[in-house]
Amino acid sequence: DFGFKQVNKSEKEQLVKEVFTKVANKYDIMNDFMSLGIHRFWKDELISMISYPSNNLTSYIPRHLDVAGGTGDIAFRSLASLSSSYSHLLDNIPEVKNELDRQIVICDINKDMLEVGRQRAENVVGVDKSKLLGFVEGNAEILPFPDESFDIYTIAFGLRNVTNKDLALKEAFRVLRKGGRILILEFSQLDNTTLQYLYDQYSFTVIPQLGQLVANDKESYVYLVESIRKFPNQITLLNMMKESGFRVCNYRNLTFGVVAIHSGYK
Repeated sequence: DFGFKQVNKSEKEQLVKEVFTKVANKYDIMNDFMSLGIHRFWKDELISMISYPSNNLTSYIPRHLDVAGGTGDIAFRSLASLSSSYSHLLDNIPEVKNELDRQIVICDINKDMLEVGRQRAENVVGVDKSKLLGFVEGNAEILPFPDESFDIYTIAFGLRNVTNKDLALKEAFRVLRKGGRILILEFSQLDNTTLQYLYDQYSFTVIPQLGQLVANDKESYVYLVESIRKFPNQITLLNMMKESGFRVCNYRNLTFGVVAIHSGYK
């Protein structure tokens, strides 16, 4: 499905690509408007759950794959946290030419979103540290990485746009090393019916109008709102993760369940 519309698989992939091509340059600004800036807190919470150890003295640096993270918001935060924990090692890492093999890899199906991330990288993390980031065009359902390549897999506000979510979870499991962790940050469902009603009113009336005002694109934001309502609830997603092979699965609601962070281990 594409929001509330029923479409076939190939058509949905193309339609989602078109949405994010249109919104790429305004994506981060619109996130601020739509969430009243709270998306920054949600993303910070996701990074805190990665729990890079402080004052780490080991010689191994965990690799992080961020899927559907084209503009770099999660990857930049992860690199800042990683740098704090592994500064004694990161300073001496030789430059890796192949972006698929870099320390933190952003994989996105949309090249326009990736280009926004590339353009932001040097300004946000600095010229030297930006060389630790890889920007790779790829599909969450068919990731272009070998088995057991990463220690951390994140996907923030991206899983709901994937056509076959079960396949994406299986691919996440495949590319994670044993003991690796998956973290999914996604819009979810509120337990309180009154709050859910108010949230629905805001979503379906205010957000599309903001899209028109800020990005001159109402239709894309209608889709984004509809895709949120079609996404599995917290328990359903938890069970999907378990069926894909993940263990010790749990979730945390943020902002009354407007979003949730799901976690699991390989």
